Amino acid sequence: MIQSLLIANRGEIACRIIRTAREMGVRTVAVYSDADAKALHVRMADEAVHIGPSPAVESYLVGDKIIAAAKETGAEAIHPGYGFLSENADFAQAVINAGLIWVGPKPDSIRAMGLKDAAKTLMAEAGVPVTPGYLGEDQSPARLRQEADAIGYPVLIKAVAGGGGKGMRKVDAATDFEDALDSCKREAASSFGNDVVLLEKWIESPRHIEVQVFGDSHGNVVHLFERDCSLQRRHQKVIEEAPAPGMDEATREAVCGAAVRAAQAVNYEAAGTIEFIADASEGLRADRIWFMEMNTRLQVEHPVTEEITGQDLVEWQLRVASGEPLPKKQSELSITGWAMEARLYAEDPAKGFLPSVGRLEHFHLGDDGRIETGVEEGDAISPFYDPMIAKLVASGESRDEAIDELAAILDGVEVWPVRTNANFLFNALLDEDFIAARIDTGFIERNLDQLVGSAEPDDSVRRGAAMVALAVDEDEPLSGLSGFRLNAAPQSSVALGFGGQAARVAAADGDIADISGFRDGERVVVFHEGSAFEFALTSRGVAGVSAGDGAILAPMPGKVTAVEVAAGDAVVKGQRLLTLEAMKMEHSLTAPFDGTVAELNATAGAQVQVDAVLARIEKRDD
Repeated sequence: MIQSLLIANRGEIACRIIRTAREMGVRTVAVYSDADAKALHVRMADEAVHIGPSPAVESYLVGDKIIAAAKETGAEAIHPGYGFLSENADFAQAVINAGLIWVGPKPDSIRAMGLKDAAKTLMAEAGVPVTPGYLGEDQSPARLRQEADAIGYPVLIKAVAGGGGKGMRKVDAATDFEDALDSCKREAASSFGNDVVLLEKWIESPRHIEVQVFGDSHGNVVHLFERDCSLQRRHQKVIEEAPAPGMDEATREAVCGAAVRAAQAVNYEAAGTIEFIADASEGLRADRIWFMEMNTRLQVEHPVTEEITGQDLVEWQLRVASGEPLPKKQSELSITGWAMEARLYAEDPAKGFLPSVGRLEHFHLGDDGRIETGVEEGDAISPFYDPMIAKLVASGESRDEAIDELAAILDGVEVWPVRTNANFLFNALLDEDFIAARIDTGFIERNLDQLVGSAEPDDSVRRGAAMVALAVDEDEPLSGLSGFRLNAAPQSSVALGFGGQAARVAAADGDIADISGFRDGERVVVFHEGSAFEFALTSRGVAGVSAGDGAILAPMPGKVTAVEVAAGDAVVKGQRLLTLEAMKMEHSLTAPFDGTVAELNATAGAQVQVDAVLARIEKRDD
């Protein structure tokens, strides 16, 4: 068994690996960048090595530094976690060449599955179903029509040089094919100078089904059943669950069996995931589920598989890397109950899901379920890395129980002042279509507006905030950032400000939302269904401004890269005023209405903090 392990990663996955290694008596070594010098994974490990500046390209992505750290500390093995270098075959080979143990698949397996077209060919040869399609040199209309008929309608005609939705046509029936092909080729030639097309089976109600596989160096390969990861936003998974709703035993056996054949085809060792796309327009059927790709690493969503199988996949990884056979045979693995995971991100859905960074002044994720995180209260969310704060995992005997538990966990999320997507996740879980398992990969986009919800507190939340303020006034030990839960009747009213508007609120005058919160000096912060709301105690003076009065606020900390107006300029609604660079992205800030630049506080090159007033637009008198 491996005795010492270096984790070539950070955040929650590094903490996750350290926890299992510690239980197994394995010594752990962390690596860290400048930004992570005081991070939780550094504090948890037995030893830690600094590997460079904050940008990942200068630290976590520099394989030579990581191997040198392992050598320096006497670590026997390197676990890559996920992301960063986890699927880099050259790094895996460099680790092996350095005389270290690579906790992952063989480099050749990573390469074989990293080339998507070659992987599909390999899978087809192994008897794994792949998405029907045609990509051939014969571009004659007769051949393309013949291939489309063979694939079955609806079919997608797609320009090989396409992009941005151009050069694509969905064809619902054979009688429409020729006209659609002519139109598609004309647009492709005009837009890209290339009218070559390919054909793909159109997936009516796509669901993302993936199967956890595991192989060892003794030729054994097993599956640990499937997960459903259909809830996605911009191809990023949001909520995952296991098993997949609507999966009958016959379909499960067919899909999981195909996944095992896929792993065997590349002599796979270690943890891996075979991803499938399913046409769920008539439910999950074995003849409508096709191979997409393989992830040759541990997945972010692996906890839901652990919850339904009772297995520790990191322990499996370490045992297999040590040369041991798989801990369980296929016949010894079974599904018990249901599990669901939500990814809690530091982002603001009300501002287009912009990342939110800063210090976690107040951070409490409750005591229920399984919480996987790499931060604690007082830590900072850095602008240099993925903004995932935690994975919230719930389980139950049934899917409904798992939903209820996860919704309760999200309802209890208390994070401030960093913004999160907790309310967005809460709303998704309680959507009637999600509860009924009427889901596909387009679910989030179709329902985005109602899932994002309102950034404004309703009256019951305002009354709850008043009650928090009044309770703290009567019980001074609750002052500061300590938490508070409603449990007593209010005695009076208090003046509260929100978004630049102030009003006196009587806590007893109507329903009060089930909230938690705290008062910190001149402000009250309350949490409800995953949302966080900040109120000013206006009896001591209203502070703050809002975009409603023409103020242009910085949506997040960043650097002003361009200022395109001057004080006194006339502007029209939607006109770009300045550009802010943050989280390696540029964000244009525009005029909210026609008016005049009454105030300008931004200069090119300046660093600004979140909610800083960069400019103010005064409405033009008509």
